Amino acid sequence: MLAHVRRLLLAGLLVTAAAPVGAAAFAQDGDAAGDARLTVMGRNLYLGADAPAALELLPDTRGAMQFMWDQVPDTDFDTRAARFAEEFARYQPDVIGLQEATVWSCRNGLFGGLTPVYDFTERLVEVTREAGVGYVVAEADGRRANNPGYEIPAVPFLTTVTDPETFQPLFGSDTADCGFTIGDALLVRADLADAVVAAGTSEFEDRYAVAPVVFEIDRGYAWADLALGGTTVRVVTTHLESVWREGEVTPGALQTRQLVDDLAGTTVPLVVLGDFNSDPRDPRAQGAPNPAEQPVASDVCPAQPDSPTAETADPTCSAYWTMVEAGFTDAGPDALDPENYTWGAEANLAGPNPDRLRAALDLGNTSGFTERLDHIFLANGAETVEAQVIGNVWPDGDDVWECDDPTQIETTEEASRIQADAGVGEAITGRGVCLPTDHAGVVAVVDVSAGPDGVVAQPAPDDHESFRLSLLGWIGVILGVVLLLIGLLILGVVLLVRRSRRRRRERAVSDPSTSG
Repeated sequence: MLAHVRRLLLAGLLVTAAAPVGAAAFAQDGDAAGDARLTVMGRNLYLGADAPAALELLPDTRGAMQFMWDQVPDTDFDTRAARFAEEFARYQPDVIGLQEATVWSCRNGLFGGLTPVYDFTERLVEVTREAGVGYVVAEADGRRANNPGYEIPAVPFLTTVTDPETFQPLFGSDTADCGFTIGDALLVRADLADAVVAAGTSEFEDRYAVAPVVFEIDRGYAWADLALGGTTVRVVTTHLESVWREGEVTPGALQTRQLVDDLAGTTVPLVVLGDFNSDPRDPRAQGAPNPAEQPVASDVCPAQPDSPTAETADPTCSAYWTMVEAGFTDAGPDALDPENYTWGAEANLAGPNPDRLRAALDLGNTSGFTERLDHIFLANGAETVEAQVIGNVWPDGDDVWECDDPTQIETTEEASRIQADAGVGEAITGRGVCLPTDHAGVVAVVDVSAGPDGVVAQPAPDDHESFRLSLLGWIGVILGVVLLLIGLLILGVVLLVRRSRRRRRERAVSDPSTSG
C-alpha cells in the first residue's frame, strides 16, 4: 500500500516538476516528427536480483531461485518504475532502449500455465501513462521491438520457491515454480507510435554456454525504423554477453561483429544503444586495475594501450572498438572520463559496492562507478548534438529512493562512511538510499538531418532465430534419452536371455544327457 501511495504521489509530481538545468537541452527538443533532431536514451532496468551470487548456490536450484525471488520485492520495481517515469519526463526522449526488460513468471503444479508476476516493461509503460508522459513498445505490421532474451525457466520441483503472500491470491498455494526471461525492448513516446514504420528482433548466433546444450545464454537485439524529422531513422537496442573466458575471444566481441554485419545494409541514420558490457579499456593488461573483473589480455586478446583511440586500440576482443572500427562514432560523453562511468552499484541497489567504491575513488569517480559499459553509437550521418550520463550520482542524485531492507541499510551506511572518510559527503545512518538500477544511463540528442527525405524502406536485419529450447524442454529430452537407453538395455537383456535359452534347448536336443 505504501509503495502504491508513493507511486501516485510521484506521478502527480511529474506533471508539475520543473526540469533540472542538466535536462533543459533535452526537454526543449520539441516535436521529433517535425524536427531533424532525435532524443534517445539507454537504460538497463536490472532484473532485481543478484544472479552471480545465486549461481554460487548451484546445484541447489531451489535455493538459488529462492535467493533471487526474495530479493525482487526489496529492489521494488514499482518504486523504481516511478523513478524511471520521472526521469523520462525530465529528458523527454523520443526513443528509449531498455535492457534487462525482465518478466518473472510462475506456475502452480506440473501442468499449470505460466503466470507473469512481475513484468517490468508492462509496468513501466503503465507508470509512464499514469504520469502523463506515456510510452509504448515500438510496433509495426504486428511485429514488436521486444526481444525476450534468455530464460531461466520455471521447472517443476527444481525452481520451487515459497512466498505465501504472493502465491495464495494467485494460486491458492504457498509455493510455486518460478523463473524469468531477461531481454531488450524499444519504447517510443506514445504520440510517436504511428511514426514506427518497421520493427523486429534478432538473435546472436554466438551464445555463452554455462552448461553446454542444457543452459546457453541467448542474447540478441530489438530494432525499429521510424519516420521522424522528415527522414527515416533506425534505432537498435542490445545487451551483449558479459561473461568471458581467459584466452578466448570474448562472446561480446563476436556478437558485435554479427551486429555490424546485420546492419551493414542500413542506409538511413543509425543509432545503436545498449549495455555493451565493454569498457574502452578492455581487455586490460595483466595486473592493471580491474575492480569489476573485466576481460584481461591474453595471447588471443591483446591489451588496450593507455588512453586508447580509434588509431591505437585493438578491436579483437572488444565490442566497443569493434563498433568504432566499423565506422560508428560514440555519441559520448567521453567514455574514458571516470565521471562518465556507468556501472558499479551493489546488487541490492543501496549505493555502490563498498569494494568497488574504494577503487572508484582511486579512479576519480565519487559515486562508486568503475566501468563505462553503456553506450550510444551513431552511423550514416547521425551526429551528436549533446550527450549526458544520467543516474550516476549517489547518494544525493535526482532519482534515488529510500529503501528499508536491513542489508540495504547496511550497504548505505558502509558506502557513505567510505565516502565521508574520503572527504565526499557525510555518513548516513539508519536508512537505505537506493538507485533505480545498477547501471547509469546515457541520453543523447542526435541530429539526423543528413538522412534521406521521407520514408525509405530498409532491409530488415536477418532474424537469426536461435534454437530456443528451455531447460524444461532439455530435461524432457534428457529424460527421453535416458528412458530410451534404459529401454535398449532391457531389450538387450531380454534378447540375451532368449538367446541363452535357445542355445540350452539346442544343446538338450543334440545331447539328451545335458537336459535337467
